Amino acid sequence: MPVTVSKTRDMLVDVARQLFARKGLDETTMNDIAQASGKGRRTLYTYFKSKNEIYAAVVESELDRLHKMLVDVGEKDLPADEKLMTFIYTRLDAVKSLVFRNGTLRATFFRDIWRVEKVRKEFDLREIEIIKNILDDGVKNGIFAMPDTGITALVLHHALKGLEVPYIRGLMGDTINQRIKRRDNVMNLIFNGIRIKR
Repeated sequence: MPVTVSKTRDMLVDVARQLFARKGLDETTMNDIAQASGKGRRTLYTYFKSKNEIYAAVVESELDRLHKMLVDVGEKDLPADEKLMTFIYTRLDAVKSLVFRNGTLRATFFRDIWRVEKVRKEFDLREIEIIKNILDDGVKNGIFAMPDTGITALVLHHALKGLEVPYIRGLMGDTINQRIKRRDNVMNLIFNGIRIKR
């Protein structure tokens, strides 16, 4: 895709994201997006056939931002156990801020989770790979012991997905003491099952 085409598409996605965040998905029209972008409807329809398609592109661009953050954590020079905890909390905090950054889109996120899940498939596979690499590193360096890092990565991935909604809604505690206690409990849950006893 030529650079100008890519820039125009990215700009349209960002304009749509802002409108969805402010007005909500249902209240935003393709015409609203065309007007707010300063581009005509013809230009908008050159890139996207429907509002659902542009919504999918918005979710995808947000997941790409999250993926870059997780790749950065995966590349940190840390022992595998510290890296895994950093990964878990970076991920939960990033998902929470992503949902809050998108304002009224938050309601759509919770109501139409199936639509988000459809777009998330690729992201999920890339995330599982990052977790698996951390686990492989931990096994190689004698920090973790497990029969299959791929299956463990898959289980951790699904556990993290299950924590997203309660974490975003603040049901897991937001004070410093609650966060410390939660972190200690998460560490205990994960590491007493996989850390080699010394």
